[in-house]
Amino acid sequence: MGFLPMLSLNTKYFNPVHTIHSYPSIQISFTVSQLNSCLLPRQQHNQLPDSITISNHGKLKTRIITAAAATASPSKARTLETLIFDCDGVILESEHLHRNAYNATFTQFNVCCPSSSKPVDWDAEFYDQLQNQIGGGKPKMRWYFNENGWPSSTIFETPPANETDQVKLIDILQEWKTEKYKDIIRSGTVKPRPGVLQLMDETRAAGIKLAVCSAATKSSVILCLENLLGLERFQQLDCFLAGDDVKKKKPDPSIYLEAAKRLGKSAKNCLVVEDSVIGLQAAIGAGMACVISYTSSTKDQDFKGAKAIYPDLSNVHLRDLEAILEDNLVVS
Repeated sequence: MGFLPMLSLNTKYFNPVHTIHSYPSIQISFTVSQLNSCLLPRQQHNQLPDSITISNHGKLKTRIITAAAATASPSKARTLETLIFDCDGVILESEHLHRNAYNATFTQFNVCCPSSSKPVDWDAEFYDQLQNQIGGGKPKMRWYFNENGWPSSTIFETPPANETDQVKLIDILQEWKTEKYKDIIRSGTVKPRPGVLQLMDETRAAGIKLAVCSAATKSSVILCLENLLGLERFQQLDCFLAGDDVKKKKPDPSIYLEAAKRLGKSAKNCLVVEDSVIGLQAAIGAGMACVISYTSSTKDQDFKGAKAIYPDLSNVHLRDLEAILEDNLVVS
């Protein structure tokens, strides 16, 4: 394997120097107990900086937010009692699958906005922006048609001019899109993202509540979970909520608040795994800590407020998440 690069913490706040080994591509996390092993005496904790930057000769930089962790009061202590997963983007990388299903729907019903004689077609760049700003399929279409003009189609020869017909159009399109998406999932070509099944199994084995909260249509999420998690894992979920179960979509926190209510758990003891800023905002709005497992379409977003940021969950274990939540430590 060869020698691993060495990273050293070497500031006036550490005594002695704390040395670790890591690959440059792997993000680093410390628990407070690990930090305390190399910090100055407890009475000098008030001298700690708000953050510390670790650098491997300029090649790797990691910031650790330490002030809250070092001074956390026992009354505010958190214990991981519930782990909540988003579905799309976290359990599976699905953005391109949804986009293909939408475009197939627009073609099927010849959905043409006033500015074009061709069916609506969302390219990858536009859809990345759209799905990272608006949660839920119906709100996406409503926003797009409001911005670009309500379309003609084989459903309505002339653009729907009243709310009733607009709702009917979107309902029909969403229903057909959902069935198309299900066909893609049933094909067997879609696999869960790295580390998801392992982390779920560790959570279940530890007796911690496990939930999935998705803004997508319930029937499509059920199909995804049954095919990607397996029927046994899906049936063992302690809570499963979809967009149909709440009135407001993410970034509204309703879906996470409802999950905590159904599970009888305090929000402060819940940890959410999300992939986007919309999901992060929903989790924080619910008073829950959140870690990010980003995708290619969300990797450049500003995840301010996340407890940790990962490219995927392949090297993330339950003990890591417990330490992050219980120590109130932020790692990015």
